[in-house]
Amino acid sequence: MISAEVFGAGLAAGAAVMTLAWIASLVRRDASLADIAWGPALAAIAWAAYAAGGQPEASLPIAAVITFWAARLAAHIALRHTGEDRRYVEMRERQGASFPLRSLISVFLVQAGVAWLVSLPILALASTAPEPRPLLIAGLLIALAGLATETVGDLQLTRFRMEDHGRDAVLDTGLWHYSRHPNYFGDALFWWGIWIAVVIAAPGLWWTLAGPALMTFFLLRVSGVVLLERSIGERRPAYREYVERTSAFVPLPPRKR
Repeated sequence: MISAEVFGAGLAAGAAVMTLAWIASLVRRDASLADIAWGPALAAIAWAAYAAGGQPEASLPIAAVITFWAARLAAHIALRHTGEDRRYVEMRERQGASFPLRSLISVFLVQAGVAWLVSLPILALASTAPEPRPLLIAGLLIALAGLATETVGDLQLTRFRMEDHGRDAVLDTGLWHYSRHPNYFGDALFWWGIWIAVVIAAPGLWWTLAGPALMTFFLLRVSGVVLLERSIGERRPAYREYVERTSAFVPLPPRKR
């Protein structure tokens, strides 16, 4: 039986984290804090599910792994942060004096809602009585593989940006030789691993695939691949050549030209 208490606790936890981030954004005049708070919101949802659901055997390791993922992502975004993202700057200019309050809903609470939907597998597992299944670790290993891929991809990109390669240079070595966005692929793989772990523990929860599917959709079509590549080819001709030979998402051998 799906527990309304668990789902409600998860929603409240995500909203609480994002509301605190919104308050901080008012002080800093920087709505980009929502991006830093994204990972912690998902971790808070996982721990709320663990506390409200009473299924520690399955929920605890999942909450722990998500916390590692969230801490790494938040630290990575925070270290790269140099000011409010242009998306929010444009919104602030367009909405004027109403932006601070409107951003609570359109930026912070919307992200809390998306985080809650992505967390469907965790919430459903915590409110179910799963069978003891040692193979739960298989899904967690896939999630850790995704975390490793995401981490290595981000580190390679950070190192590349710190070096002087010229304005038109393109990172096409390491993981970036096989995928134009290996960090986003690793992120998606992480959440599919979490879903696999949940389904192994409680096979009846297959329907929660909506969670990782939504995350993958956002990484591909909303805030990830499409957003980043919308104009980069026009600004950097070398990137157009990179696109022609390199997979956009799933790491694959480069195409021969």
